[in-house]
Amino acid sequence: MNGGGNGTHNWAYDSTVGIQAETVHNSTVYVVPPDASPEEKYKVGLRYLENGVPSRARDMIRQAINNGYDNAEVTFHWVLAMLGARSYHDLGAEELRELHAAFARMRTYPEGEWKESLRVAFALLETAGTEDGDTKRVLDQVRALPPLQRDAILLHFDLVLAGGLKDGLWAESRKQAEADRFGNDRAGRVWAYFEPDPIGPRAVPPRPSTAAAARNALPVRAGVFGGLAAFLWILALIADPFAAVLQLLVAAGAGLTAVHFGRRWLYREQRSKVTSRGAQAPFTGHPAANGDGFTNGVRHSFDHYFSNRVPRGITPHDWLGWTAHLRSSLVAEIALLYRESRVGVDRVNWLIRHLAEDARDRHEQGVLFEDQREHQAPSASKALCVVALVVCGITALAMLGTVFSSGGAQILLALLTVVGMVWSGSTAASMWQQTQGEEHRVAEETREYEQRLAERQAAYEKWRAYLEATRPSELEMETWLACDKTLFVDEALRHYQLNWRDLITHTILMTPARPYKRGRVRGGPWRYSRYSLRLFLITQDGVREISTEFDFTDASRGDEQRSNYRFDALSSVQVTERAQVGYDLELILTNGPARRIRVKDADTHQLAPDENAQEIAEINLNAAGFIHTFRLLEGIAADGKGWIERNNAGDAPSFGADG
Repeated sequence: MNGGGNGTHNWAYDSTVGIQAETVHNSTVYVVPPDASPEEKYKVGLRYLENGVPSRARDMIRQAINNGYDNAEVTFHWVLAMLGARSYHDLGAEELRELHAAFARMRTYPEGEWKESLRVAFALLETAGTEDGDTKRVLDQVRALPPLQRDAILLHFDLVLAGGLKDGLWAESRKQAEADRFGNDRAGRVWAYFEPDPIGPRAVPPRPSTAAAARNALPVRAGVFGGLAAFLWILALIADPFAAVLQLLVAAGAGLTAVHFGRRWLYREQRSKVTSRGAQAPFTGHPAANGDGFTNGVRHSFDHYFSNRVPRGITPHDWLGWTAHLRSSLVAEIALLYRESRVGVDRVNWLIRHLAEDARDRHEQGVLFEDQREHQAPSASKALCVVALVVCGITALAMLGTVFSSGGAQILLALLTVVGMVWSGSTAASMWQQTQGEEHRVAEETREYEQRLAERQAAYEKWRAYLEATRPSELEMETWLACDKTLFVDEALRHYQLNWRDLITHTILMTPARPYKRGRVRGGPWRYSRYSLRLFLITQDGVREISTEFDFTDASRGDEQRSNYRFDALSSVQVTERAQVGYDLELILTNGPARRIRVKDADTHQLAPDENAQEIAEINLNAAGFIHTFRLLEGIAADGKGWIERNNAGDAPSFGADG
């Protein structure tokens, strides 16, 4: 369209800065079940209204009314939704007829605070644009309303109230905004709204055993060795029974000793080599270890959190140097586990932070590198195994000597038997060691996997619970934003020394300011960590535009830019929609370059399966104040100063008497 014209759980928001992050919270606050009752639709519509989306609120509440859920409270909120974020002149003919029909229904409602609030809302509409002397009665009625209804009227009738009405209520609005602006620990909680929902815990599972072939061949090799050993002993028994029995007992004892201690030694040496090699070059050759964008982001996060989670008595520089191999191993592990499309590093930061804290805590307990020490066999075990093997060798030689003492053909048989025993025994020992090692490895890795996953699951649940407890609600976010806008307008009025009676109307356009983080709940509008606010004050003399960049996280504002121009200086207003980019608003002045304003970034890739792209775009444009701003500037560009007369025509609608 276009118109003419550092603690144990240091969970402060300290994740890496400078990136543009976005997240959609999977909330059901705006979800309407297919079989929703009229009352349920009304409640969803009410949440939309309270949370700053009046365009969706009026549709949902209208559906509830049309389906029979109609009373003074429902109609009151529907009227607020009709005038929310727009002026009376933005209403179409059909909407005006609906307003008159609602006024007519009011007489059927029983008396009570909701009917009185509805009556005052219609009185405000009729009084808009009248002389100041006619407003005192309505102002008194507004002030007499209960706080809930009074504050709702002041918020949603912002563009309806003008002149004496607005002047009379502005001091109260400003005071309320100052009181609520930092309420409910805004400074300590806003960050959580833009924090993405964490992805669940994962850990590297144990590798499957590779000893199947060795396990299948082991019985044959062991059987051959056992048979040959028995044959050699029989030969020794024939030559010297007493010596053969003694040698058998010594060999059996030494062999069992060597097996017992050698098994531990070999397995621990193997695991120690694997652990040491893995700490220095984990997952070598895997794509995740080659430094792609996601991996680099993971590495940056590890460096960030390790430099902030430092043990006592160690400098961050020394700690980063000491844990370089450990971080490399963890980077490759996380990159391998989570390297998939649509998973950003910000969703894994909770785990990276947990691992950094775990490394710090284990170092302070003196067990950071305990895993490597556990896999080193004790010296005593090594010595006993060597001694047992030496005894076995000596005993075998002694048994061979016993056979040799008998002479004859038995010597050749004994030599052949020993050769066979060496071949079958070495291969059987190798297969047995591989089989036993793999069984121990799988069992140990399974225990480590289950323990690691359980620890990460606990950290995940703790972080998620903390986020849910800290994250502001939609109502809180909208309340803070409304307060910020109120105080921004108040400062502008003070700067120009204007009263509300000096204004014809005004509008605020809120657009994202880069770099920003943004978030929303499913079905709701995007909310940004940084905004660009543009306030247009329309007076008899022309347009006064004030713009500033605004940090929502702490309510700080940057320098303001101000410009003033006559009605005829605004030659045209154009809107460009680009599906992959977003919406741009272009203001063209006769005495200056065109100004292009990015109203909304594209977000089709962030839609849930049940969300409609056009509907979400409309929600965001309305939340930004775009619809009213565009119509206002479009009218000024088309009619110039003649827009004033057209705008003032019929300012005070008549609804007749409330029977």
